[in-house]
Amino acid sequence: MLLARAGHRVTLFERFTEAQPVGSGLLMQPTGLAVLRELGLAADLCALGARIDRLRGRTQPAGRLVLDVRYAAMGPGRHGLAVHRAALFEMLLQAVTKAGIAVETGAAITALDRGGQRPGLIDARGRRHGRFDLVVNAMGIRSPLSTQTLRPARVHALGYGALWASLPWPADGFDPHALEQRYLGASVMAGVLPIGRTALNGPLQAAFFWSLKAADYAGFKARGLEAWKSDVLCLWPQTAGLLAGIDSLAQLTFARYQHHTMAEPFGDRIAHIGDAAHATSPQLGQGANMALLDALALSIALDRCADLAAALRGYARLRRWHVRIFQGASRVFTPFYQSDSRTLPFIRDRLAAPVSRLPVLDRLLAKLVAGLIVPPLGSAPFAPYLRLAPAADRSGS
Repeated sequence: MLLARAGHRVTLFERFTEAQPVGSGLLMQPTGLAVLRELGLAADLCALGARIDRLRGRTQPAGRLVLDVRYAAMGPGRHGLAVHRAALFEMLLQAVTKAGIAVETGAAITALDRGGQRPGLIDARGRRHGRFDLVVNAMGIRSPLSTQTLRPARVHALGYGALWASLPWPADGFDPHALEQRYLGASVMAGVLPIGRTALNGPLQAAFFWSLKAADYAGFKARGLEAWKSDVLCLWPQTAGLLAGIDSLAQLTFARYQHHTMAEPFGDRIAHIGDAAHATSPQLGQGANMALLDALALSIALDRCADLAAALRGYARLRRWHVRIFQGASRVFTPFYQSDSRTLPFIRDRLAAPVSRLPVLDRLLAKLVAGLIVPPLGSAPFAPYLRLAPAADRSGS
C-alpha cells in the first residue's frame, strides 16, 4: 500500500489459494499503530481490538508479582492494542483490494529468476512471474529467498515454542485491558491476552498460550488433551472457563521460534522485511510492529533516493539500530521467562517487580515494551513519516 501510494506498480504474491490469516493474537505497540495511522487504518483497528494498559505476570503458587509494565509510565494516552491476526489481516486485505493492487494467489514463491538484468520469481509449480525492479521478501522466518542477501543470517532455533488458541473471552476473572501471565520457574508459562473482535458485531475473544519445548511437542500430543488441561489448571485454576472452550488438540496451534538478524536486510534488487529479515521469540511483542516499521522505512528510502542501490542501503540504515537493540534485548530477556535455567527465574522473581516500580526505570521498561527505547527510524525525522502521538489524540480510539 505504501509503495502503491508513492506511484509504484505493485504485484502481491500469496501462497494460499485464497488469502487468509494464520495465527491467533498480536500485541500492537505505539510504533506499529503509528504506521497504521499513516495508512489511515489505525482507527478501524482500534474499533476491533482491545486496549492494553498493562502487562502483568505472577509466579505460581506464591502469586508473587514479577512482571509489571504500565504504558501509563510513558505519559497519558499511551497504550498497546491487542488484536486477532484475522482482524488486522482482513483490514489490510480490504484496503489493498480497494486500492486496486494486483494479488496473485496460489503462488508459493520458491526462488528468484536471475536470468536478466531485473529479477523474476519462480513458484513451487515451476511457473515464472514477471521481471521486477525490486522484490520485497515478506515470507517470514522460513523464506526460501532469505539467502539473497550480502551476508545471510545465522539461524538459531529456540528451544521453547508455545501452544496458541483463540477462545471466547471469559465473562469475568480477567482484566480486559491487560496481558496476564503465570510462571512456574522459567520452564512453564501461560498467558491470557484479550484480543477484541474479528468483526464489529462479533464476540469478544482471548488468545491463550502455553509455553512448551519443541522437543516435548510429540510427548504433549501423546499424553492427550485432558492431561494437558490438568497441568494448566494446576498452574492457573482461574483458566478453567477458558479451557472449557478447548475440546480438541486441533484447536491448539504450536508455534516454533528462532532467532536471526540479517546484517544487511537487502541484496541485488531485493529487500527483506519482517521475520524474513529478523526474527526472535515473542517475549517483547514486537514482531508485527517491526515488520510495519520495516515497510515504512523501505518506502521512505525509496522516496528519498532515485538510485535503487542507495535506497536499499538507506532502508538498512534507517532500521539498523532499532532492530539490533530489540533483537539483543529479546535474546537477553527471553531466558528469564522461557528456559531450563533455575538461576535466571530466581533472579527475576526477586528483582523484576521492585525494579519496575522505580521512577525512571518504570518508564524505560514501558518504552522497551512499546518499541520506543530508541528511535524506530534511526536518525530520520519522524514527521511526516511517523506520528507517535498517543492514539487517543490522533484517531479518537
